[in-house]
Amino acid sequence: MSHMVAAWETFRGVVAESGEPMARIVILTEGHTNPHTGKTAAGVIRYRRPEVVAVLDKTQAGRRASELLGVGDDVPIVGSLDDVPDADTLLIGIAPPGGKVPEAWRPIILQALERGMHLVSGLHDFLSNDEEFARVAREHGATIYDVRKNREKTIARRRGIRPDCLRVHTVGHDCSVGKMLAAVEITRGLKQRGVDAKFIATGQTGIMIEGDGAPIDCVVADFVSGAVEKLILEHQHHEVLVIEGQGSLVHPSYSGVTLALLHGCLPHALVLCYEVGRTRVTGVEHVPIPPLAEIKRLNETMAGIFMPTRVIAVAMNSSKVSAEEAERERRHVRATLGVPVCDVVRHGPDELVQAVLTFRDTVPWRCWGVQAALPPEPTAATPIDPRD
Repeated sequence: MSHMVAAWETFRGVVAESGEPMARIVILTEGHTNPHTGKTAAGVIRYRRPEVVAVLDKTQAGRRASELLGVGDDVPIVGSLDDVPDADTLLIGIAPPGGKVPEAWRPIILQALERGMHLVSGLHDFLSNDEEFARVAREHGATIYDVRKNREKTIARRRGIRPDCLRVHTVGHDCSVGKMLAAVEITRGLKQRGVDAKFIATGQTGIMIEGDGAPIDCVVADFVSGAVEKLILEHQHHEVLVIEGQGSLVHPSYSGVTLALLHGCLPHALVLCYEVGRTRVTGVEHVPIPPLAEIKRLNETMAGIFMPTRVIAVAMNSSKVSAEEAERERRHVRATLGVPVCDVVRHGPDELVQAVLTFRDTVPWRCWGVQAALPPEPTAATPIDPRD
């Protein structure tokens, strides 16, 4: 686990003996309070609600988070930090392309640091490396947590992987379609049924929710699969691992990360995530998204190089269509792909959870990939690039 991720455990949702949350978080989304750019805000509100006191966006002040983010009926949107004087943490709630903090946000961030508020960021631009931010934080006793900051230097070895730990991985036809949401909901659903399941976070929002993980889109390319494999080795004492997906194999910008994650987690089963009506790749809209059946085939092929891997269910994001359209689409995809289909927000995750349990109980997955269960090497793995 990286140093900064370990530090974030302070805000993991642990409740003090008094019953009061240990953090009082204001989520900064200024000018970007929408489900796409503000997906970090939406995720933190959905799963860490007791700690969130407000969303900060003066362009939407007076409204509720649920009006714009789809979650947080009782979370107010405020126009200033002065409106939440008891808050102790400012969390950057957006995930913009390139991961840069908007320049117009600097005064807000500086004001928070001057108040001694902790700053939590999942951006690619590390705010702790900003000289002004770092100086003000030191002067006022504030701490800057860059969730994506890491020192991952381990390559994948594919040794010591338990054959009796079921690994389920969410994959997508594009980025920002609900892979994290599906993974969290599947994990929670399994736990509710008495299964020892663990959510494996691979992105900044997932890490903020779970309190551990690896920010793989900010890991040096050669070490991505190793960083994921390390998470598998650390947590394979659980019965089921549900690994959060990133990007898409057909996204020109992010396919490398997607493939390294796919190979690093060595999944037995895949849950395919997609958004109804999305036909063009996000950010490069001149590139069409292939049909869902082709996406399924590609993921099964690339994941199945060393052992069988199959798509066992589809997580449908139907947020932009009506309930009637969603139901028609659901029936169509079921008939086309022959697997359970549901929207975890609209329908609940039960079909996906049941698909995992059915796979666990009826498929001989424990005998797959026996070569992966070789004992660890006699000496500790050297966390460096062997070409150096």
